[in-house]
Amino acid sequence: MKKSVNWNTFFQVLTLLLLLVGAGIVLLPLVIVVFTSLSEPSAADSSQLTLANYQQAWQRGSFLLAFANSTFVALSVTAFQVITSALAGYALARLKFRGRQAIVLVVLATLVIPFQLLVVPIFLVLKWGHLLNSYWALILPTAVNGFGIFLLRQYFITIPLALEEAATIDGANRWQILTQIMLPLARPALVTLFLFTFIGEWNDLFKPLVFTTRPELRTVQLALAEFQEQFTSSWQLLMAAVVIATVPVVILFLLGQRQFIRGIATTGIKN
Repeated sequence: MKKSVNWNTFFQVLTLLLLLVGAGIVLLPLVIVVFTSLSEPSAADSSQLTLANYQQAWQRGSFLLAFANSTFVALSVTAFQVITSALAGYALARLKFRGRQAIVLVVLATLVIPFQLLVVPIFLVLKWGHLLNSYWALILPTAVNGFGIFLLRQYFITIPLALEEAATIDGANRWQILTQIMLPLARPALVTLFLFTFIGEWNDLFKPLVFTTRPELRTVQLALAEFQEQFTSSWQLLMAAVVIATVPVVILFLLGQRQFIRGIATTGIKN
């Protein structure tokens, strides 16, 4: 008797194989980078691995100060964006006032304007305020972001209004509702915004390159660019420096990936 083909199982296996192949293609460059960073520059046996390249890259690239600067700037920008996005997002989601939809459209319009287009007016404003060559020049230009405002607005809309009404009956004001009810429930969206902002600021090369010239304000990406210019012939050291600059954001994403996926999946597109 002929057995019937289980097409459901077949498609599941095929999908799994395609996903594994796709993951392998995506991860292959990373594997090559890590393997190159661990290889001996002058070893006859290419299978001999060492961690000496990381120590040399860390010392020659002066990454300690760059890590401190990038961490401070990324955390500061992230804190500003979380605060401003929470306040503006809640106001646009719950408060009824004239022009609310117009403000939402303006916020969305800012998402299509590239930052490079605004660099000249931002530079002039920072120069007028005597903020060039300071941490403020790296923090203030991106302290508010339309993506964060829209993300939290959409998430706040998905939270049932009955929760706020019950809190209002119990005597809670708007600030208490926001801080004690809405923000705890919006944790996935907040983590998503935190990851997007922190990783974006950590990987940013444009602002440090344009708004600062002092060596003590070097960030990781600027230090990596300078390192690349000095050690273009030493691939082992260069790949080690790339791994050093990449590891923090990879670890951060792995720690928050569950909340990140939940925040993206549960943020609805409601009006």
